[in-house]
Amino acid sequence: MHWFDNAKSVVIKLTEIGVALLALAIVLQILFGSTVAFLGGNIVSNLIAFISGLANNGLIGLVAIAAVIWILTRR
Repeated sequence: MHWFDNAKSVVIKLTEIGVALLALAIVLQILFGSTVAFLGGNIVSNLIAFISGLANNGLIGLVAIAAVIWILTRR
């Protein structure tokens, strides 16, 4: 089971890197506008559309938000 623990730690580290890159992209887009050359898309509007899509689904959206928060905050 040692390999499973190693794989789990790799996935956790990759998730942390992804969240950090997402936060960096949001900050860059807030500072420089939606035309940041190396991002290739409008991150903030995609995030807003994702959140509003979850909000429109009522209880299912709340459960999905709770699941995402639980996944991102557990250690």
